[in-house]
Amino acid sequence: MQYSDKVMEHFMNPRNVGEIDDASGIGEVGNAKCGDIMRIYLDIEDEIIKDVKFKTFGCGSAIASSSMATEMVKGKTIHEALEVTNKAVAEALDGLPPVKMHCSVLAEQAIKAALIDYAKKNNIHIPELDGVVIDDDHDHHHDIEEEEA
Repeated sequence: MQYSDKVMEHFMNPRNVGEIDDASGIGEVGNAKCGDIMRIYLDIEDEIIKDVKFKTFGCGSAIASSSMATEMVKGKTIHEALEVTNKAVAEALDGLPPVKMHCSVLAEQAIKAALIDYAKKNNIHIPELDGVVIDDDHDHHHDIEEEEA
């Protein structure tokens, strides 16, 4: 599988790794059974994403996608961050192999999940999130949901 230099750079030297204590919003997507779990933390002040961190358990493309996505939303307004699509993440990485495109989808969904969390915590309405469904299991359906300890 051929990876771009940008994918390798963000995999080897990921930006914004870590956690934010008392984060404004936290989004977690993925499924242990398919191997990629992504958690994004947002620190939002006056509708601006002041800081963003991530923790990703997964392949190099998942880590690179998380790193690039956090770079793309840092300093942006909530509404600008919602315009960051998986396609934009993949393009910013100079492309992902087709079998790894789901990693950029996860990154987009993790940001949206963190913004949904932020909206719920603050009892605010973000129109762009109306009807957004976070499909965090890649169409693998399981009868039993696993709880994180």
